[in-house]
Amino acid sequence: MGAVDLVSVLRPAREGGTGVAAFNVIQLEHAEAYATAAEATGLPVVMQISENCVRYHGSLRPLALATLAIAEDCAQPVVVHLDHAVSVELVREALDLGITSVMYDGSTLPDEANRETTRQVAGWCAAAGASLEAELGEVGGKDGVHAPGARTDPADAARFVEDTGVDALAVAVGSSHAMTERTARLDEDLVAAIAAQVPVPLVLHGSSGVPDDGLVGAVRAGMTKINIATHLNSVFTQAMSARLADRPTVDTRAYLGAGRDAVAAEAERLLRLLALRP
Repeated sequence: MGAVDLVSVLRPAREGGTGVAAFNVIQLEHAEAYATAAEATGLPVVMQISENCVRYHGSLRPLALATLAIAEDCAQPVVVHLDHAVSVELVREALDLGITSVMYDGSTLPDEANRETTRQVAGWCAAAGASLEAELGEVGGKDGVHAPGARTDPADAARFVEDTGVDALAVAVGSSHAMTERTARLDEDLVAAIAAQVPVPLVLHGSSGVPDDGLVGAVRAGMTKINIATHLNSVFTQAMSARLADRPTVDTRAYLGAGRDAVAAEAERLLRLLALRP
């Protein structure tokens, strides 16, 4: 089907009161697993490449083009998304490569600078036929950059969307990045309050730390895009380690394949969960 923009996937989900899963691509096996899960469920998926991942690989182009190729061959809609980009140069490169969605993260900038730069990036994305996600209200966790107790003010979120023209907004409602235990409890009343005032789909970052019932509750309260990375990394690592412990091998395909298969199965389960399908 090919890569599609984020709005085309999120808008019908928001109108229907369902959620869309967004999973991080780190190795090619991740993208292959997510495409398999999307086809098994008949549901769209967002494949995200973070700026951290770009730094790990040394450049965006190889992994981005490979992920776009997998999206092209997938029978279901796939959004190929640049996640947590703080570099505007990287955003420009992503758009030039054909990436269909960008999350520009100016949350550490002074408020007016965040709004101005986000508004500029929104113009670039619109010109390229891509969607833009941004962040207002810090999401807790990773590297001590954000305060774990941060919460987004609904009225401020609505003003931010009006000021910048973004297509989706990541908000702080109680989750935290990089959690390895699923113990986070979200403020579902706050989710509903933000959703009532903000005219674009809402995005939940740090969803790996939220248990299944919390994810379903967030979707029912008005959250649309659900980002899950650390949890699937754990699934991959556990499957790979078990395969190596059971049958040691130097053939990387054997243990990476085990990780890929395990991630495909869990991604399929999560896609159904967030779409509110039993």
